[in-house]
This record gives sequence, C-alpha cells and structure tokens, in this order.
Amino acid sequence: MNVLDRLLGHDAWTTRQLLLRCRELSEEQLNRNFDIGDRSLLGTFEHIVSCMESHTDLLIGRRTEANYLATKELRDDESIDGILTRLVIVSKDFSEFAAKVDRECRADDMCTNSDNSKRWPVGGVIAHVITHSMHHRAQAMYIMEQLGLQDVIEGDAMGWEGQSRGWGYDWSHSYGKTVAD
Repeated sequence: MNVLDRLLGHDAWTTRQLLLRCRELSEEQLNRNFDIGDRSLLGTFEHIVSCMESHTDLLIGRRTEANYLATKELRDDESIDGILTRLVIVSKDFSEFAAKVDRECRADDMCTNSDNSKRWPVGGVIAHVITHSMHHRAQAMYIMEQLGLQDVIEGDAMGWEGQSRGWGYDWSHSYGKTVAD
C-alpha cells in the first residue's frame, strides 16, 4: 500500500464512519444551522460528496449533460443513506482514477473544466478533493460535538491505519467508535 492508497482509503473510510454516526441524529439535528462551513451537518456532508462527484466527473471526462441527467435522481438524494450510497460510488471511481494517474505518472497532465475552460493539473485536482474533504470533515466533527454526539472518531490517518490493519484504536491512540452497518 503506497501513500496515495492510504490517503484515498482514509478519506473515504473516515467520511463514511462520520456519516454512519449521523444515523443517530434526528432530522432537526441534521438540518440545524451552525455558524460554520455549510451551516448544517447534512449540508456539510452533501457538500463533501457533491464536490467529490463534480471533480471526479471532471477528471474522468463524464461531465456531460447526459451523464448528469442519468445520475440526477441519485445525486438529488440528500438523506444520510443517499449520501452514503453516493459516497460509495464516487469513492470507488475517484480512487481508481487517482491510482491509475499515479501508476502512469500523469499527475502533471492537465484537465479542462468544461463549465469555465479553466485548466488544472490532474494531481492538483486529486490533492484538492482529499484535502477539501478533510477540511469539511473537521467542520462536521465540530457540529457533531455541538449536537451532543459523544465518542466520535478523531478521524486521523493513524486511526484509519490501525482499523484497516485490524490493530484497532487502542494501538493508534485515536478515540471514538467505528460503526458497522
């Protein structure tokens, strides 16, 4: 497993774990506005996943009206379970593409945003998606704390590493609990 594999795995797993914990909250709690990020917990997670979707579409070249219409119903599902489903799909697509770029040493290739014709290095877009998710997960964790959720995972890479290898949280000194569906 290389560093990119770790970053991609940690990114998807941590977002998923936090979303699964959101199942414990009421609709009112999920939609309560806070003076941070995308205001509500649901809005924050929807933003994380929709950003992953739009950037993955850009990277793999499926940014067409036909593609958008084909996935519109799925992407319009902003429930926790809907966002979880979307996360599974986009994480797989994004990770496979990023791994291929890494294998083929194409991080400096350019991609063009069809909406505004701006050009970006593919590796920069990949790095942006991962760091963007991390930034907004931190906001989500703050909101979760404000809503009274206790024992929320720290979300750090060492915690993920311990879990992915079966070492558990005690080894990595991360606190919180993971959730299995």
